[in-house]
Amino acid sequence: MQAQEMYRKWCEDPYFDEETKKELLAIQSDEKEITERFYKELEFGTAGLRGILGAGTNRMNPYTVRKATQGLANYINKLGEGKRGVCIAYDSRHMSPEFAQEAARCLAANRIKAYVFESLRPTPELSFAVREKHAIAGINITASHNPSNYNGYKVYWADGAQITPPHDKGIMDEVKAITDYSTMKTMTLEEAKAKRLYEEMGEEMDQAYLSEVKKQSLHPEVIKEMGKELTIVYTPLNGTGNIPVRRVLKELGFENVHVVKEQELPDGDFPTVDYPNPESEKAFALALKLAKEKKADLVLATDPDADRLGVYVWDAKEQTYHALTGNMSGSLIAEYILNEKEAANGLPQDGAVIRSIVSTHLVDAIAKGHGVRLIEVLTGFKYIGQKILEFEERGKGTYLFGMEESYGCLAGTYARDKDAVVATMLLCEAAAFYKQQGMTLWDATLKMYERYGYYEDSVESVTMPGKDGLEKIASIMEHLHKEALTCIGDFEVLVQKDYQKGTEQDVKTGEIKELTLPKSNVLYYELPEDAWVCVRPSGTEPKIKLYYGVKGSSFEDAKKRKEALKKAADTLIEG
Repeated sequence: MQAQEMYRKWCEDPYFDEETKKELLAIQSDEKEITERFYKELEFGTAGLRGILGAGTNRMNPYTVRKATQGLANYINKLGEGKRGVCIAYDSRHMSPEFAQEAARCLAANRIKAYVFESLRPTPELSFAVREKHAIAGINITASHNPSNYNGYKVYWADGAQITPPHDKGIMDEVKAITDYSTMKTMTLEEAKAKRLYEEMGEEMDQAYLSEVKKQSLHPEVIKEMGKELTIVYTPLNGTGNIPVRRVLKELGFENVHVVKEQELPDGDFPTVDYPNPESEKAFALALKLAKEKKADLVLATDPDADRLGVYVWDAKEQTYHALTGNMSGSLIAEYILNEKEAANGLPQDGAVIRSIVSTHLVDAIAKGHGVRLIEVLTGFKYIGQKILEFEERGKGTYLFGMEESYGCLAGTYARDKDAVVATMLLCEAAAFYKQQGMTLWDATLKMYERYGYYEDSVESVTMPGKDGLEKIASIMEHLHKEALTCIGDFEVLVQKDYQKGTEQDVKTGEIKELTLPKSNVLYYELPEDAWVCVRPSGTEPKIKLYYGVKGSSFEDAKKRKEALKKAADTLIEG
């Protein structure tokens, strides 16, 4: 069905409510906007939905949420697992509570019980709740760190991780099979409650989750001694982190935690930032101002669904704050965990650290330095969750830490998604631990680089919105998949890994091996001296992403190498 035809159907069909029709009639003379909203269905990808809020098949609205939920319900019922129920959480974004209720009512109409949080909660708590309730699946209404006009719908499976094969394809197929919106089921909230198909979760689940977070603490005695000495500035960026982060820090004994007032309470407009992303320097403007007033040791920011953590640390020598990238903070936590566990009881022979293929090679050096295994997985924390499950099922492999370059990590196995709450706790504990020794976190960072080497890593994201943008991204990737590159600028390519083809090619000899990781639209280039480049389209946004990393003999050398590689790698996506 063409965009204009679908547009007319939504405007005229009695199934769609009057508010939706009013919104659509307001754009009747804007052909481009109509096309953007209706040229396709909002794609249910490997994690779920994410898109701009608004009426239309290519937008986030109650109807697209209901369709996704109906597809999920059909899949669950075909497996005969409906009695286990589904957990639902949501963040501070516009329409998040409404979409959570829409999903719950659709599940109930399909005889599947919904366990819904009474108010907004962080993503990792949803992951925890799925396993705690022995639910078959979970739904999280969030668009993570996207701009305020976005929302999303993530699906988790019974292991607490976002859906992976075969469930991702099975659910996607069921969603695609729904062609008539009027066939989707729903019921009122009152009916759902009366039939005991709707149950709220609250303080009991919070306590259970935070108890597991606190179990990851390695030196509670240090916090008791240094909790008054450490000064922390924290901003939840108007998201879900405010209560759980402050609560866990307080319960452990951190007394000087200062919260950015303008960004404290939930607000879907995110009024102080253009983009509620802890990777962005602008997101820290207010926090850094407060940090200077309070003479803070470290500055922390969690994104709206509290799975990502941004960090600035104080440099006493230079009298300034330094930003830590996700690679840096993840490596710092990994080094702290491995160091202290090794010192206390030694590390298990089957211990493993897991990172995504686009994360820093510094983590590899840290794992090697402590004699534990380093495992690579595809981008997406669900693959780290999948490895944890594999360890449990085989009874072999001890999970020590997992991280992605995108400011997300997990200590412990209570959740199966990245957790900014536990990351915040561990970084604050590490800061207290090092302060007891007369060091700042920046000093600890420098010590880490001195021990393992000076690694510099970056990611570039090029946004290509709309139908034309998606076509351009597809064209760039198609071109890169055609043949192996011998060089990227002045950098020789040693090995090209094409994850879509499932091949690893030695560029000099032409020898081809099979890759063991699942197929994905990703190209990875190994270069001399531990340098590398990776290209992939974003799975959640209209972007193409370019990742690259180098190792140098000093910070200055590494930065120089990185800049040279950036210029060379940029040519890959100029398309």
